[in-house]
Amino acid sequence: MTRTTERSPTFRRRAAVTALLLAVAAVAPAAAQWGDGWYRRPPRWATPADLQRGAFTFCRLYYTSVRSEALGHGWNTDYPNSDINFMLRLSQLTRVHVNQDGNGDPNHVVVRATDDELFSCPFVFMSDVGTTGFDAAEADRLRDYLLAGGFLYVDDFWGNEAWEHWSREIGKVLPAAEYPIVDIPLDHELFRSLYNVGEVPQIPSIQHWYWSGGTTSERGWESETPHCRGIFDPDGRLMVVMTHNTDIADGWEREGEDEEFFARFSVPKAYPMGINIVLYALTH
Repeated sequence: MTRTTERSPTFRRRAAVTALLLAVAAVAPAAAQWGDGWYRRPPRWATPADLQRGAFTFCRLYYTSVRSEALGHGWNTDYPNSDINFMLRLSQLTRVHVNQDGNGDPNHVVVRATDDELFSCPFVFMSDVGTTGFDAAEADRLRDYLLAGGFLYVDDFWGNEAWEHWSREIGKVLPAAEYPIVDIPLDHELFRSLYNVGEVPQIPSIQHWYWSGGTTSERGWESETPHCRGIFDPDGRLMVVMTHNTDIADGWEREGEDEEFFARFSVPKAYPMGINIVLYALTH
């Protein structure tokens, strides 16, 4: 039997993207335009004009914090650098067109659950959700958004107390009896939208990584296992994805601050996971 060396289109596509990712790694983090400091800025509220450009806009959900978490900052945890850097890398590593402002910079926005602009966001992101508090109006609107085809990704919450609090809050939106939270199996298409992701990566905040001497679990034994859980609609579409005991977005935000952190967490873990999630959201 003659062994063929011809590769499938899928293999060639992944190989090309992998080569591009390695090329990005070769020039970064020195070439990163954001992520070289800890910025806390007021929300850049969405306007109808922001969301009518026919391109991907990173939409972050604003919320009120009702409890505190170590290393957390509420709705603006990892904001705005994670949002900006992710849009930049998404435009470099895929064919997705990203929304840009008049200066050619990624056009990211913040929305409230009660804003009409929410329904123009096919993808919405939340961080530090173990501090979230939804009121009745916010829960109702977020439910309407998700059941109408919207998608919510939440990240960066650690340990049992944060999980229990978040599960109660999202239960106001999607009652668990009708919309149970389940572990997303690794053979689900979410983990192979573009990259083959073979495990749920545990990415620490860069502060914890520095202070702890390189460990990844921010709550010790309690958070040693990262999880990727989800909520499906009645037709089997993922509406909500939750990465618990990991901080995927810190791999985006902090990519320009430490070469080892970038090489260990941003390139092989944070961006492949995030890009897969966004591509799933945009195609379902």
